[in-house]
Amino acid sequence: MSHTQPVAASPARTRIREYVATAGLWVAQAVLAVQLGPAGFLKVTSDPAMVEMFTAVGAGQWLRYAVGVLEIAAALGLLTPRLCGAAALGVAGLMTGATITNIFLLAAPPWLPIGLLVMSALIAWARRTQIKALLRPVH
Repeated sequence: MSHTQPVAASPARTRIREYVATAGLWVAQAVLAVQLGPAGFLKVTSDPAMVEMFTAVGAGQWLRYAVGVLEIAAALGLLTPRLCGAAALGVAGLMTGATITNIFLLAAPPWLPIGLLVMSALIAWARRTQIKALLRPVH
């Protein structure tokens, strides 16, 4: 029985892996932004379907505007290098609320908000160092 030493990844391979991971993260952030931006726009421009949905929720139309503005801000934040981690964390919070709303108030399928929740949580986790840096006090 021979014992072999594990082969360390070469610096070039490590750089390629980091590049692919970073590119994948930006693609996921762009996909999420493309979902949120138009949805937020429909909410703030009083699309009839959005007005009806928020009427069914029963919290008032102010919530539609608030969610719409937050979705647009999150879409922009996801595309901003310094803010993308915090934006993903915010989206996770929004999608938690959307999932609960779909299940308990609208009796609608929760699969889209759950999918967006998982995607945003994974992005936030991958960007956790960046989020921590934003929370550090400035000296």
